[in-house]
Amino acid sequence: MIKRKIEPVIKRLMTEYPAVTIFGPRQCGKTTLSLFLYPDFSYANLEDLQTRKLAEEDPYEFFIRHPEPVVIDEIQRVPSLLSLVQVRIDERKEMGQYIITGSQQIRLQNAISQSLAGRTAVVNLLPLSLAELSNAGIVLDRDQQLLSGFMPYLFKTPGRTPSDYYRSYLTTYVERDVASVGAVHDLSRFMTFLTLLAGRCGQLVNNSALSGEVGVSSTTIGSWLSILEASHLVYILRPWFTSRTSQIVKTPKIYFSDVGLAAHLLGISTPSQVNRDPLMGNLFENMVVMEAVKARFNAGKSDQLYFFRNSNGLEVDLLVGQQRKLVPYEIKSGRTIDSRHTLNLKKFISKYPDDIAEVGGVIYCGESVDRFKGYSFCNFHDCAPLFEDNELNFTISF
Repeated sequence: MIKRKIEPVIKRLMTEYPAVTIFGPRQCGKTTLSLFLYPDFSYANLEDLQTRKLAEEDPYEFFIRHPEPVVIDEIQRVPSLLSLVQVRIDERKEMGQYIITGSQQIRLQNAISQSLAGRTAVVNLLPLSLAELSNAGIVLDRDQQLLSGFMPYLFKTPGRTPSDYYRSYLTTYVERDVASVGAVHDLSRFMTFLTLLAGRCGQLVNNSALSGEVGVSSTTIGSWLSILEASHLVYILRPWFTSRTSQIVKTPKIYFSDVGLAAHLLGISTPSQVNRDPLMGNLFENMVVMEAVKARFNAGKSDQLYFFRNSNGLEVDLLVGQQRKLVPYEIKSGRTIDSRHTLNLKKFISKYPDDIAEVGGVIYCGESVDRFKGYSFCNFHDCAPLFEDNELNFTISF
């Protein structure tokens, strides 16, 4: 198993809370990590039909067969079980008794907040990061990495084909998660929507334009985006704005939690296709933004990530929150240092000097350089430390 950066966070929280809830997309490694950290815990997988029926029909018998401490996998299948978990936590008054995993927050958010208030900490686990792969001796070039993505399954055995994996992954996701929510009545149109969304990764989300292309209402598009976000399939990057001006674009950007899935939806199946694809720059930006999200979550911190764009065309790809201020970064898929890549950084810093913690720099595919004309140029493989600061750790708890 590839060692996960979030391990110390989970271990710490298990000493502070009776339960830790791990949210994340399907097959990102939630179960593998839980059982690796706590091999002596009993284990209940609620995807299993018999186990699920037992939890639904006789929850007290469920805990006789799966006594604490226990890993309860895919809790969204039986959210009602959380009520009994609450009772047992209050009776036992012990820390670190439950690891609860879930891949769909739509059904769980209210259930957890109502049943486990003050009893569980919530962490977000995403697919593997570049740093985790590097520590395991896996370093891929830009195009192969964008094609392969970051799902752990693809790195268990060399030679597995990303396109075959993501095809099956989509089927699993649509059948188990989307169909079960009940908000999607036309799965073929939903798949069209997913494909169109992949073509917009790193771009502003325009629900009206999407609704016209898919043939559904803007309200439906908004609902489907919520489902994707709650399933951790996409990440919504919010714009940063200040009351100093009303000319800030307030529409969010969309990114796929795993860039390999976006590449698959775009019909890309080889590294050479990645290199030639007109959206290669968008896919690279997608990868780097998600590396920032992973770095924050893996350190037990809030994401505090934004982008900036105003009506005059000034845009900065990524703003990283650091001690109530910002560090701006541009993301470029090229391999050559170019001072023109810092022009927007200079304009943004001059416009909002009081909001800047550091001048930031450019994340790209060339050699890492500490300073070039006042700005850092960082290779994407080395970017994770840029997104971490010394703020207090932040973990959602209910």
